[in-house]
Parts: sequence; structure tokens; C-alpha cells
Amino acid sequence: MRTNAPLARNHRNEFRAKGPFVPIAWTKAIRPRKLLLSAPRFGSPAAFFLQTPCELSEAERMLRSLLDDFPPAHAIHSALELSMPNLRPVHSPAAISRSRFLQVGFSGALGLGLADLAANRKANAAMESKALFGRAKSVVLLFLSGAPSHQDIWDLKPDAPAEVRGEFRPIDTVAPGVQIGPHVPRLAMVADKFAIVRSMTHSLPSHEHATHFVLTGVNQVPPGATHMASRADWPCYSATMQAIQPREDGVPSGVMLPTYIHNGYGFSGQTGGFMGSQYDPWHVTKDPNAADFNIDELTLLQDLTDQRIQNRRSLLTALDEQHSYLQTPSASQSLSRSVEKAHQLLGAAGKFRDVFDMNREPAKVRDRYGRHSFGQSLLLARRLVEAGMPIIQANMGTMNNWDTHGDNFGQLKNRLLPPFDQGLSALLTDLDERGLLDTTLVVAVGEFGRTPQINAGGGRDHWSGVFSAVFAGAGVRGGQVIGASDDQAAYPATRGWYPADLGATIFTALGIDPENTMTDRQGRPHKINAGQIIAPLFS
Repeated sequence: MRTNAPLARNHRNEFRAKGPFVPIAWTKAIRPRKLLLSAPRFGSPAAFFLQTPCELSEAERMLRSLLDDFPPAHAIHSALELSMPNLRPVHSPAAISRSRFLQVGFSGALGLGLADLAANRKANAAMESKALFGRAKSVVLLFLSGAPSHQDIWDLKPDAPAEVRGEFRPIDTVAPGVQIGPHVPRLAMVADKFAIVRSMTHSLPSHEHATHFVLTGVNQVPPGATHMASRADWPCYSATMQAIQPREDGVPSGVMLPTYIHNGYGFSGQTGGFMGSQYDPWHVTKDPNAADFNIDELTLLQDLTDQRIQNRRSLLTALDEQHSYLQTPSASQSLSRSVEKAHQLLGAAGKFRDVFDMNREPAKVRDRYGRHSFGQSLLLARRLVEAGMPIIQANMGTMNNWDTHGDNFGQLKNRLLPPFDQGLSALLTDLDERGLLDTTLVVAVGEFGRTPQINAGGGRDHWSGVFSAVFAGAGVRGGQVIGASDDQAAYPATRGWYPADLGATIFTALGIDPENTMTDRQGRPHKINAGQIIAPLFS
């Protein structure tokens, strides 16, 4: 199967195919394929693994992602335009259907090897890493469980066919040239504070698996992990931070609120995973907007004073030193860590009791965020930032809250976007006014996007080919758009950014080198992240 579709560069230095691509008939059952980019005279081939199902156009997108690292005037652009051959599926001599791969050959006249591409990308990433490293004292991750419709909020396509563009039309923002959906007007007024990445992508449009990707910064399911939370999962961001930069002051490294995402079973990405339960974040599963909101863990019995807690802690320590029946070191260590964690939390109770007392916040400020779960969760996130909490994940609703298979436009307009618009715009403005935005990275993202085509029920279905994410603070240059999707918001038209890249950006902002390793309960080392910083956010 072949396609005669050479690339041509347009005025925006984007490469588009002349003529249609013909997809390979791959199925979900086929394992990830290998894409070979071969420059025989100038370096060894580089391999990129693609998740299926895949189309030949994926090869073009991979090439474009490499080109994005070079200025428009660089010789590689004109060289590729002249010498890139057809994309085609090929078979190795002893291959069967599962050994199929795509091969993209470069002409010998190209004059630039893949080693040069890699070196250029590595140098750019190193410069951005140095500028970003440790810039953020806190990260606020707004997770939109269920996957919001990117093409109706952040990446509208007004010129697409009616069955793609839908009911909404874009509106202007305070950022010149940046348009967003009509039902986030408050965010339009603060668009100079945030940047939109419109070319997020990954390969698996399944809520459980994609949640795992986005909340941990990985691009594939770890060995042994499934669609249900388990101790084979990759650790969430706060768990990794606790492993790399452990705290000794009784303050946990992360809080997740106000819901635990589950479907009878927990979704992966919300725990310490293979690092163990002692690295789990603090789950606050109560609505901060409720009149009786309080945190039981921080509520002491009337006669249990801080001094009595310390006395009990000393007694337990003494007894633990004399216990000989705990013969298994790992069991003894696990129990000791659990007891220590409990005491640290109680030791920090006085500080956090005040943070979680929403009544200490002026009514005017609470009204600004909105008297709903979205708004009050984000207000609580701001209070946690002030208290020095490194990572706060605020779930915008319960499991699959943004999963608009039916009545997509009505749900967005009436139920989902109004509180989101109010809460996020208030958070960005409040952090900025308090001088906290420069040291706080704010990220708003779902696990994937929605289908270009509107279904018979007026909804959009699962789609991971492309989606959008919003970033603000910690050096992010607001008022800009990073990347682009194609004319139907189906696939990246520029370099695609993956969950691992999101993770690399978060870790680097917090002062954690993504190249670091963490050691699991069996003593096995794991590199914490394999992504690259989303460098254009900071330039």
C-alpha cells in the first residue's frame, strides 16, 4: 500500500501533504510499531515507537516534530521539501504482519544527519531547563476528568464543516490573535496570564489508562498495571517528589481534592503506585463548598493535646525498638513509616487546620471564586499554595464529569464551563495579585480530547489524537498559543506534546531533574521521566 503525497511548505513553514494519505489497516491488537528515520550517509537511523491504531500521516507528524527544533531559514527545511520521498509501509525479509513498520528515507543530498537533530533538540532543552529549574514552589493541577472538548473551548475551528465545528463560535481575548470559546468569557479577559498548548497528544483514548498517563507523566502503561489502580502503577507527581525530595516537617508533598476518581475501582495515577502507600498523597474527599466542610484527620479529641501526642510518640518509639517479633525488615520498616506519617500529619494539624478553615476567607473572596465545588476547591488550592504545599491536584468534578457523549454543547454551556471559567480566572488573578503566580505553575488539562465529528446524540466521543492544555505562572509567557491542530482538530499539525512532556515540565519547574531515578520497594531503580520540557511555554 503506497501513497504519493510529497510535502510542501506553506507561508507558516508548516509541511502539508499534496494529496491524501492512505492509512495502513492496523488494529488495536497490533503492538506498537517502529518508525525508522534513515539518513544513511550522515548517521544511524533513529527509531520512534508509535502506538496503534496509526496512519501513514503519523510519519509526517513525527518529521514535523523534528523540524520544529530548527528556525524556518535552516537548510533542513528546504532539503526536506526537495528530497523527502514517499511514505510507504515495508516488510523485513522474514516479516509477518506484526513486524510491519514504516520507513521514511532521506536523500543522500540532505546533508544533515539525525545525530544533528538530536543534538540541537538536546541543547535547546538544556537551556530551557536551566531557566525553568526550580522556578515553582507549588504546582496546581486542575484535572478535568472525562476529557473536555478541546475544539469547543480552546481550539475552535469556525471554518470546518458544520458536523465538525459545532454550535460555538470563537471570541477574541485580551491577548492579540488568541481566540477561545464563547462560554469562558472571564478567562478571555485574563488570557494574557496563560498559554494554550493545542498539540497535546497520546495514543490511548481510554479514561482509566489516559488518566494514568496525564497524572504521572508517562506515555505507556507500566508493566503489571491495568485499568484499575494497583501497586504496579507509576507514582503520581507528588509521590515522585516525595521520593526524590522527602520532607521531614510533617507536611505531605501533595494533596488531591475534592474527589477520588473511581468507577467502583480507583483510577490509576492517584497514589504512590509501585513506591508504596507511604508515598500516597493526602486525599481530601469532601466538598469545600459544603457548610460543614472539615478535615477529620486534623480534628483532635478534646483531651488530646499536642504534648500528649508527643508523649505517645516517644512511647511507641521505645516499644518499637524492643519488639523482636517483627522479624521481616520490610514489614517493620513499613509499619514504622506508617506510624511516623500519622504522627507527622498530627504534628502539622495546627497549621493545616487553619488552611482548611474556609470560613477564615472573606466572603467577598469566596464569592469571587464562586460558591460551587469548582470555585471553592480552587480557593482552597490557593490557600494550600500559601501554606507551602508543593503539589495540589484539584479535580474539576467526579469521575468522567467532562465525558460529553451526549448534549455536548448544552452540558458545556450550562453545567461545566460557567463554574470552571469563574474558578480558574479567579485563581489566576488572585495568585497574580498576591505575588504568587511567578512561583506557582498552574496546569489545566483532561486525559484526552473529543472526536472531530459530532455524534447522533449531539455529543463528542473519546479522542486522543490531539487535545489542549493550559499553563500559567512559573515563567510561562502568557498570551500565546503553542502548537496547532489540523483543520478538524483531529491531529497535531505541528510538533505533538505528550504526557511525559507534561511531566518533564512539572518536575523541572519544581526543581526535580527528570533524569533522576527513584528506587521502588524491591530495590529497583526507575528513571522518573522520559519526556522533554515544553520549552516554547517559556520563550
